[in-house]
Amino acid sequence: MKRSAIAITILAAPLLLGGCDQVQSKLGIEDQAAKAAKLEAEGKAVGGACRQSGRAIEDCYSVYYWLPKDAVYGGWREMDVYMRENQIQTIAPTLPPAPPPEDPKKKKTKKKADAEAAPAEGGAEAPKEEAKEAAKEGEAAKH
Repeated sequence: MKRSAIAITILAAPLLLGGCDQVQSKLGIEDQAAKAAKLEAEGKAVGGACRQSGRAIEDCYSVYYWLPKDAVYGGWREMDVYMRENQIQTIAPTLPPAPPPEDPKKKKTKKKADAEAAPAEGGAEAPKEEAKEAAKEGEAAKH
């Protein structure tokens, strides 16, 4: 019995540990080097896309403020060289830029502010509903 439990544990360990990267990413305990490499790659991709769409580098910086500027510029410059060498025209974007990811700290304060504002809004709607009900009762009394 002990051997089968050990064998199952040994066989299941790789399966259980296979998703550690995703779990760590969701929990925010991601390795800093991996996170920096991911942001670097994302910045280069965004910079290249900005150049291909004809967007100015300053606009990319302001729209994608959470990405490192040096990565965005590197991607923009690489795409600029590529487009000039191959005589590729810019492509106008058809969709607006993606919204930035929300900071978990800001989410908590936003939820808290929304929760505090909800009772105040409910109190403002209650007199309106009472007035509507009174008007309906008045119409029913007329008939």
